[in-house]
Amino acid sequence: MSFTTRALLNVATTLWAASSGAIVTAAELPRKAPNSEVPSEVKAKPVPALPFFFVVDNRVTYSWMPKGTTPGAFSFKPGGGIDGTTAKSVYSFTHFDAWAYGTNFFTISMLKSGHNDPAAPCANAGVLITGAPANCAGFTDIYGLIRSTFGWNELFNTKAFSVGPLRNISFEVGVDGQAGDSFLAPSKRDFVAGLQFAFDLPYKGYFNVAPLAYKEINHNSFTQCGLFGPGVPEVTCLADGNTNYKTTWAVEVNYYMDLGFLPPEMQYFAISGRAGFYGPKGNQNEPLGTLGGGTATKIEINSEPIRLTFDASKAIWGANYSQLMTTWVAYRYWQNKYGLDHNAAPGVCTVNGVSTNSCTESTVYAGVSLKF
Repeated sequence: MSFTTRALLNVATTLWAASSGAIVTAAELPRKAPNSEVPSEVKAKPVPALPFFFVVDNRVTYSWMPKGTTPGAFSFKPGGGIDGTTAKSVYSFTHFDAWAYGTNFFTISMLKSGHNDPAAPCANAGVLITGAPANCAGFTDIYGLIRSTFGWNELFNTKAFSVGPLRNISFEVGVDGQAGDSFLAPSKRDFVAGLQFAFDLPYKGYFNVAPLAYKEINHNSFTQCGLFGPGVPEVTCLADGNTNYKTTWAVEVNYYMDLGFLPPEMQYFAISGRAGFYGPKGNQNEPLGTLGGGTATKIEINSEPIRLTFDASKAIWGANYSQLMTTWVAYRYWQNKYGLDHNAAPGVCTVNGVSTNSCTESTVYAGVSLKF
C-alpha cells in the first residue's frame, strides 16, 4: 500500500477532533447568573465517539506488465529459442482499514494475458491438448488476498510491546484465492497464520515482518484421471485434480517510507516494497509424489523489492488532495513461481533440459491508482 497506517491514523484523528467541535468558541462558554461570580449551570459538552474504523482507504489501480509469466505457458520462436513471457494488463481493487484492535487489508486483481499465455481449450500457446493447432484468447486470472492483524498492545491494553523501533507485535491471519480460465484451471486456496512484528522507519514509515504457517490447496487439470488414460486414482492420477499440499512455513515482509529528506517542493515521492518467502510444500503433483510424476517444489520468492510512487494529485492540486491520484513504477521478481522448480519441472519449467523461462518472472511495470 502506498500510504502509512500511522500517518493516516494521525490525520484521521486530527480531522475527527476538528469536525467534532472540540474547539471551544466564546459562544460556547458557560453563562453566569445575574449578580453572580460563578456560572449558574455548567454542562459538559458530550464528546462524540470515535468511528469504528479510524482509517478507511479504498483504491482502484490499472497497471501494465510487459514481461509477465505463467508456468508452462510458452512458445517456440521461429528463429529458435523459447519465449516464456507475456504482456499482462492488471486491474486491481484494494481496501485497508484500521480499528481499535488491528488492521485489515484486502486486494483483488484481474490479470489479462496475451496469446502466449492462452485460455482453455489451449493447453499451451497455439496448441490444444490433442496437439492440434489453435488460436486461443489470453488467460484471465483472478487473484484475491486478505490479511488481518490483532495488535498485542491493543489486546492487552499495554505498551509493553513497543520497545525502541519495535512499534507492536500482532497476531496475523489471512487467506488467498485464485481462479482462472486456463486449461490448468487453477483454484488456489491458501491459509496463513502467525505473528507480525512492526517496526518504525524514518519519515513516518514502517517495516513489517511476519513469520507464518502456510497451507495450500490447488487444482491441476493435467493430473486429472482420464486425461491420459484411465489411471489409478491417488496413485498415478487424481480423481478430481485437486492438489493438497503439505503445510509449510512462510515469511512475508513489507515496508513503506516517504522521501521526507527531499526539499519541500519535491516531497511528492515515496518508496515501498514487499517480499514473500514460502517453503517447499511437497511434490508439485501432491499427493501423488513420485508415483504420479512431477518434481519436488522449491522455496518460492514472490517480491516487489521496490516501488517508486509519485503523488500526482498533491503535485497538481495541493496538499489537500494528497493521495487521490498516484502513479508508480516498480520492479517485480518472482522465482519458482507457485513453488515450481525453475531449473526442473519437465514440460513446465524446462523442455529437454532447456528453461522455458516461464517459472521466473522478472519485469518492470507501472500503474496509476485512484483513491475514493
